[in-house]
Amino acid sequence: MSQPPSQPPASPPPFPEGSAYPPQQPPYSPASAPWVVVPSQPKGFSVASMVLGLCSIFLGWTFIAPCIGLILGIVGLRREPAGKGMAVTGVILNGIMLLGWVVLVLIVVSVGMMGVMSGSSVSAHSLTQ
Repeated sequence: MSQPPSQPPASPPPFPEGSAYPPQQPPYSPASAPWVVVPSQPKGFSVASMVLGLCSIFLGWTFIAPCIGLILGIVGLRREPAGKGMAVTGVILNGIMLLGWVVLVLIVVSVGMMGVMSGSSVSAHSLTQ
């Protein structure tokens, strides 16, 4: 009723067939150059400008953050050639936000001036009657 113990499956040979030794690695070639690690250039101004621009657009930050971001982007363009793409992105985003604030202020001022002009003529007209 009991079965005789079975043998474990045969494992593959540790080395290629027909060889009693492991395969040899190719010798070190003096022509191959060692790895050279180039330290990255700083990109702090560029990154800060882009982050402020993104936050200004998505979080609706006020006039001050886009001004700082625009200044940081311009400084990043001049000092950090490695971060040029991020600096340009920051300048564009912060410029759009500043332009939006300027347009909004001009609209509010012009609507306010029209209200003052029409309000003063109505009150002057009502006083004379």
